[in-house]
Amino acid sequence: MQVTEDKEKEEETKVVLTTPFSIGESDDVYRAPNLLQRILSLLKNVRPGSDLTRFQLPPLFNFPKSQLQCYGESVYSTSSDLLSKCNNGQNPLDRFTSVVAWSISTTRPAVFGVAPYNPILGETHHVSKGTLNVLLEQVSHHPPVAALHATDKEQNIEMIWCQHPNPKFNGTSVEAQVHGKRELKLLNHGESYEMNSPSLFIRVLPVPGIEWIGNVNISCQESGLVAELCYRSSFLGIGGKQRLIKGKIFDSSSLKVLYEVDGQWDSTVTVKDKNTGKVRVIYDAKEVISGLQTPILKDAESVRATESALVWGKLSQAIMNKDWEKARVAKQIIEERQRQLSKERESKGETWISKHFVVSHSKEKGWECSPIQRWVPAAPVIAF
Repeated sequence: MQVTEDKEKEEETKVVLTTPFSIGESDDVYRAPNLLQRILSLLKNVRPGSDLTRFQLPPLFNFPKSQLQCYGESVYSTSSDLLSKCNNGQNPLDRFTSVVAWSISTTRPAVFGVAPYNPILGETHHVSKGTLNVLLEQVSHHPPVAALHATDKEQNIEMIWCQHPNPKFNGTSVEAQVHGKRELKLLNHGESYEMNSPSLFIRVLPVPGIEWIGNVNISCQESGLVAELCYRSSFLGIGGKQRLIKGKIFDSSSLKVLYEVDGQWDSTVTVKDKNTGKVRVIYDAKEVISGLQTPILKDAESVRATESALVWGKLSQAIMNKDWEKARVAKQIIEERQRQLSKERESKGETWISKHFVVSHSKEKGWECSPIQRWVPAAPVIAF
């Protein structure tokens, strides 16, 4: 009897780490059978214009990863060190162009018909890659808001993000606008770069597909440089080039265009020097986000109880095993526990407080998340 209890306890506390999505990876890894029919059945009672942030997906429509992990992977899961290139640029324009390339690298493949888990309140994701330490926390559940803090003491680099996705159903498609600010600081150069995220567009009919679309602006107040990028695809995803990026880099003080940006975020992106006409590649997706490896657990004892890979471990393992009944039960237990905790806080008049960020919200500025610690500590989960 004791052996059985110990085995069950071990299963419940297992950390399950999964491989990041890569360019060229098959998109049917986690697909359920008859996917399109299942999606249409799922959405038939959802009204156009509905906010989907409270919409609960059955495990059939989840892949074994939390949204918090997806945000983190876009920062630490790379095959080459773009952040060092940003830091080592010889002049502001070189550094700015490298930051544009790094920003593009955070755009990752998505799989049609499946979505990550909605993180629970207080969930964390803590990973190290080399000297870069990354910590995320779900600082609000309704609406869903995630905060990210990443630091590299050796490179003297800091990142602070505050992400607020807002998915809405439009009848034949879902568009998830990602509100919030991303900030990258190159402290050796006294430069801070602010940027936003494109939107995720999921088309159900007439041609199923999933794309990143919209405008991304990147600016550096210290140098006065600005990039305006447009993510787009061909009409209805039919014919022509897909996953396009077009834009420009210019000096905000003179409005002089320095570079034209052109390419595909899942292939190569180039800049054309407006003075010389010279074209060069600044980003190659196959070099940066292909063949990504699964992180490893270095120190199980140091894993927080709130770590994504632990919170969702049992559910993730069930999905990977395609054991849908076990997955349904595992997800139900997590969701019911969160409802119970929310009711307990409400009955006591308590307000949940983030452990790693100071969080504020206003109509003028939206959600803002300031990290409590100056430097993120090394993590028990290691990425390569």
